[in-house]
Amino acid sequence: MKEKDYIEDLILKNLEALNDNEPEDGHFNRFEDRLKKQNSKYRFSWSLVGKVAAAVVFVLLATNQAFIYFSPNQQGLIRHSGENSEFTLASVSPEYEETEFYYQTSIRSGLNQWDELTREGFVSEEEQTMMHEELNEFESRYKTLQKDLAANPNDERVINAMLEYYQVKLSLINMIVNKLEEVKQQKNTSYENL
Repeated sequence: MKEKDYIEDLILKNLEALNDNEPEDGHFNRFEDRLKKQNSKYRFSWSLVGKVAAAVVFVLLATNQAFIYFSPNQQGLIRHSGENSEFTLASVSPEYEETEFYYQTSIRSGLNQWDELTREGFVSEEEQTMMHEELNEFESRYKTLQKDLAANPNDERVINAMLEYYQVKLSLINMIVNKLEEVKQQKNTSYENL
């Protein structure tokens, strides 16, 4: 408490000297103007609007370029090669693109299993020829469906026919591969019993 008393005494002794020093004229007005400027809302600035617009345009362009650069193989788009153009289910909508990708991947997997069984000797020359003919028929049917889809991209009948095409092709390949796997298992079992 001694410190408080000392400060009080010091102020009381120098009270007249402290009260004599008045700020210059207009000091309070200048101080009030500064406070108003600090507390006033942000002013509208065209340069700021221009900077924000430029930043937004830059981000949109960068995002677009990144999407183009990182997008896979563009299977869903119409591909133009000379006079022929390929129109797929992916051209219709993203949902159909996912469905088409599933079927194409599954069919490719089944054909890889077919090739593996062929290499292992479980498929005769006659069966290979038959499978090749079937796949050619499927391919010609697919080309026809593509033309129909290009002519009528929103026709549900054409879309359903294309989906049915994939389903039938996948089921046929899976059925054949499953039968060959059964034959393979039977042969392996018969060799074990010998």
